[in-house]
Amino acid sequence: MGVRPPRGRRVSARRAAAAFREVHGAMPDGVWAAPGRVNLIGEYTDFNDGLVMPLALPHRTWAAASPRTDGRLRLHSAAAPGGVVELRTADLAPGAVRGWAAYPAGVAWALREAGHTTGGADLHIESDVPVGSGLSSSAALEVATALALTELHGPALPPDRLARLAQHAENAFVGVPCGIMDQTAAACCAEGHALHLDTRDLSRRHVPFAPDPEGLRLLVVDTRVRHDLGDGAYARRRADCEKGARALGVPSLRDIAYGQLPDALEALADEPVVRALVRHVVTENERVARVAALLVAGDLRAIGPVLSAGHASLRDDVAVSCAELDLAVAVANGAGALGARMTGGGFGGSAVVLAEAAGADAVAEALTGAFASVGHRPPHVFPVRPAAGARREL
Repeated sequence: MGVRPPRGRRVSARRAAAAFREVHGAMPDGVWAAPGRVNLIGEYTDFNDGLVMPLALPHRTWAAASPRTDGRLRLHSAAAPGGVVELRTADLAPGAVRGWAAYPAGVAWALREAGHTTGGADLHIESDVPVGSGLSSSAALEVATALALTELHGPALPPDRLARLAQHAENAFVGVPCGIMDQTAAACCAEGHALHLDTRDLSRRHVPFAPDPEGLRLLVVDTRVRHDLGDGAYARRRADCEKGARALGVPSLRDIAYGQLPDALEALADEPVVRALVRHVVTENERVARVAALLVAGDLRAIGPVLSAGHASLRDDVAVSCAELDLAVAVANGAGALGARMTGGGFGGSAVVLAEAAGADAVAEALTGAFASVGHRPPHVFPVRPAAGARREL
């Protein structure tokens, strides 16, 4: 089979605008887009004030939109049945909207809560970011909506502010206690770079990451095992991390230096679950720092073992992997990949693989064969290059 793009409809800003006209009866005032993301390294660290290093995908969510003066939101998605969802912005409150519409509605609510004039809007959503694959389809939807609403009603907000508002929408309105990484990646990433983000102070730098000129490929392996971070498992791990910080007398696990880890683990000997999470967060911050240093030095191949070590930590200490993700990582490494790890919140979703370009097809074929041999659905394996963050496209 080899490496190929993910299946799905071909989406573009013009397609989104044309679909908006079919739904809402006129061409939109504009089309805004935000990307999905792959996290190269730095998992379960963002809500611990830690370090992360995502990159934006070429796959995007488009929000075609026009303003309304009657305070109503009329929301439509090409991927959702049921037609237009109509809401009054004055009635928006946490828990009042369910399903996919909660994400754009939550953004409108967060903007209103922050004192921004949003008014109403007609929106049509198109996307080629795989849903439930650990590639941040929700953050792409939130940031695209936030960019559209703020530019329609003014004033435009800086990308980091959009990310904060989108995160608040997901935390407080949708009810998923995610960190800031996904929304910041969607809003702030740069083409040809990974984003080194300190989630404590939101300082960020763009680290060059261009695998193709080095004869490498970065592959995403969508296991097609869908996950739902709203089911409570993600929230329990966040709560246990906060419990560990309290037990160790620090504001967050970010404050445990790598050299202090042995003493921290000894202090948590009677709390095995919390102890394991602390070990992961502290060592994962160290892995992010190592990958950043290697990329700056231009030693892309050397990050492979660090990726694989990150997967082992997520599997064993955080317990958020699954059989399909473990199989993907093991088979990819066995087929000659330089390194591989699950990416995203886990419980399904995707893995990321760094491979030699000459061997990428062999890795993909080994993955397809291995999944078939144990009766799993065939994975979608496709190459990605670091793309740009959110922007107006039409």
